[in-house]
Amino acid sequence: MSKQLQIEKLPTGIVGFDMIANGGLPKGRTTLIAGTSGSAKTVFASQFLVEGILSKANESGVFVTFEESPDDIRRNMISLGWTIEEWEKKGKWLFVDASPQADHHIDEVGDFDFAALLARIEYAVKKVDAKRIAMDSLGAVFSHFTNAATVRRELFRVATAVKQFGVTALMTAERTSEYGEIARYNVEEFVADNVIILRNVLEDTKRRRTMEILKFRGTSHQKGEFPFSVIPGEGIVVIALSALELKQRSSVVRITSGNTELDVMCGSGFFRDSIVLVSGATGTGKTLMTTGFLAGGARNGERSLIFAFEESREQLIRNASGWGVDFEQMERDGKLKVVCEYPEVGSMEDHFISMKAEIDTFKPNRLAVDSLSALERVSTNKSFREFLISFTSYIKHQEIAGLFTATAPTLTGGTSVTEEHISTLTDSIILLRYVEMGGEIRRGLTVLKMRGSMHDKNIREFNIVDGEGMRIGQPFRHVGGILTGNLRFVAPDELDRMSNLFKD
Repeated sequence: MSKQLQIEKLPTGIVGFDMIANGGLPKGRTTLIAGTSGSAKTVFASQFLVEGILSKANESGVFVTFEESPDDIRRNMISLGWTIEEWEKKGKWLFVDASPQADHHIDEVGDFDFAALLARIEYAVKKVDAKRIAMDSLGAVFSHFTNAATVRRELFRVATAVKQFGVTALMTAERTSEYGEIARYNVEEFVADNVIILRNVLEDTKRRRTMEILKFRGTSHQKGEFPFSVIPGEGIVVIALSALELKQRSSVVRITSGNTELDVMCGSGFFRDSIVLVSGATGTGKTLMTTGFLAGGARNGERSLIFAFEESREQLIRNASGWGVDFEQMERDGKLKVVCEYPEVGSMEDHFISMKAEIDTFKPNRLAVDSLSALERVSTNKSFREFLISFTSYIKHQEIAGLFTATAPTLTGGTSVTEEHISTLTDSIILLRYVEMGGEIRRGLTVLKMRGSMHDKNIREFNIVDGEGMRIGQPFRHVGGILTGNLRFVAPDELDRMSNLFKD
């Protein structure tokens, strides 16, 4: 029995897409890109040609436009950094303009000469020796025809002819809903070998773009929806969650938390590649602990990066100075980079891509995010969870020590939504709590989780000292219910009985 020939894939060059497509688009075939308005169909089609030109193969492309004029497409794509006009001058990009003209009205299919269009496409392909074709958008042609059978026949004619040209082609088509029929006229998907659906879903008043490879005829692909974003100067970037692998190395090297007493509580500090969650109510010292973590890295010659979503750079510098840490000097020494943004400036996908770019550029040894709760407030549960999985996986593969903060829902603690999302992804969890005793508010700290290491199980009192920072003291004695917020005093003999239950 002869071995079946596998279908060759053409790498698109679109970041993340080739991963979920298991190598790219099936070469020499036609792929339908279907989506609602605003789902980035035209961007995908354009980027397919752009990446071909910019690739090592230096592949030319033909763009057939049925809707927008070439001038409109040129202008719209400048914001993405694509200077189409320059590629046209170099003979790498050629438009076939089939867009409707102001002085021409189509009433019947006979008025639209598909044979003439195919001749124009073939001429364009040969003229620039094109390897890629994008046709955008089929719906503009269909709107003039009432006979679905005629439309389907003519589409087959186009798809068959394009395949004979020896190119890999994309066709875009409009959808009427995010999860309804594949395309508006219910025939487009039948003339394409492959179908990709782009979605722009409204969830909890927030838009979220995803893509799904519905069909790759005769070859494999990743299943399900994958989030993506359109980035200025870059285009579509797909976050390929299915490509994440649990293959990162596990380090036994310890690093300082920035606080000597906390290092002792954690069994000699954090592991080099650990993810640490610091959870507490507002004002309990989360940003202080973050500052100490960054300062501890600088003292050891390490580079640190902080993403702040609640405080400005000036606020962070002022607070750090009050605790005896000079952020500005750390920046001058190249040991620190501070990135401050409002969470509302972008989607979770946008934040992930921009944060990853900062990491790739600065190459830190340590990273802090203050706070995750701010990001969680402007995202859906699904997008936030996907962000956490992608981000923690990425920094673990880079062997970067990460410290994330989360705000507890009440002054006395409690589990936040953020904590529920990330607790299973972290290696260590440190809880900061207010403790009311004798008519005054005191602060407590405990190491709730320390994966792969023994650690102090006590809840210790700590104070915030000007010019010094966090000073950790003795454990709270004869007090229970601190973590739940239901404080009660425990008699010494009862405390001893409880302790004996956990002894061998």
